[in-house]
Amino acid sequence: MATAPRPRTTTRDPEELARRLTAWLHTRLPGAKAVNVTVPASNGMSSETLLFDIEHPEPPLRACALRLAADPSAYTVFPVYDMVRQYRTMATVARFTDLPVPKTQWLEEDPAPLGAPFFVMERVEGRVPPDVMPYTYEGNWLHVASDAEREHLEAASIGLLARLHDQVPLEQAEFLTLSGDGDSLRRHVTAQRAYYDWVVDGLARSPLIERAFDRLEELWPRDPGQPVLTWGDARIGNVIYDGFDPVAVLDWEMAAPAPREVDLGWTVYLHRFFQDLTEAFGQRGLPDFLRRDRIEARYAELTGHTPHDMDFFTLYAALRHAIVMLRIAYRQAYFGEVTVPADPDTLILHHDSLRAMVQGSYWD
Repeated sequence: MATAPRPRTTTRDPEELARRLTAWLHTRLPGAKAVNVTVPASNGMSSETLLFDIEHPEPPLRACALRLAADPSAYTVFPVYDMVRQYRTMATVARFTDLPVPKTQWLEEDPAPLGAPFFVMERVEGRVPPDVMPYTYEGNWLHVASDAEREHLEAASIGLLARLHDQVPLEQAEFLTLSGDGDSLRRHVTAQRAYYDWVVDGLARSPLIERAFDRLEELWPRDPGQPVLTWGDARIGNVIYDGFDPVAVLDWEMAAPAPREVDLGWTVYLHRFFQDLTEAFGQRGLPDFLRRDRIEARYAELTGHTPHDMDFFTLYAALRHAIVMLRIAYRQAYFGEVTVPADPDTLILHHDSLRAMVQGSYWD
């Protein structure tokens, strides 16, 4: 499936991080030692994760996960890594919902100890649908599961969105309000336009992405509806499962007040992204899993809210994903892993499906 070497996810030395982590831990829990420090192979590029255990007679947590802001000198994927924002979001969701959010323990805003701000939370055991190779490919635990098991996981995962959207009072998420004018959807899209401008600053712009922004304006919902707290990165690859039940909801860095459909569109499209890639490489994938019609129907049943304007919101999800992929491709070029082609649109792995969405033919 890979069209280029897998992008590097860190420029930091794990052994040095472990030494510095133990030194910092002494300041929070005298006599404590960080042991079994590992960097998971599935580490992302937006921020980094360290797994470790605390060696201490009475630790507040034994098994820990540390979320560390990206190294600012390593051609970051996003312009800002606000760890306080993520920490507060997780605490808010834990307080007002019954979602399984890992317990947060410490927040360190000073970049000195590890080179960037970070927070520590409980480490939850379980399994995550893989991104590489994606869960739609043959051979992983979700692909080999029965239809009934996958349906159970799907239903439970859509339930997470329904409960998040219904249970968090909007006033408790005001600290996540995006800057700018207009309603929550206009501010969300404006923020994405600003992110795109940052990605292409001094580099080749993407005609396809810019056409997608234009198409959004043509499809703009007449009534976006009342905003809710959206997860932002609502996909099963950000959930830990015990068997087929969610036991931890992760990655809250893109949370913001927005219409419910922002999360629903992301859930629909991120599965389609993997499914389309899988089919392109000659495998059947999981065509009956996380289908758009099933997601919409189940969400409506759980919340009483019928999703609307989903052509807009799935296009928006594909556009958001394209901007991230373009930044990752330019990051690979920065590290000499790929060369930039004459047509920058080809750096977007799903350029064909995004183009079809812009043209209105994708869902035909």
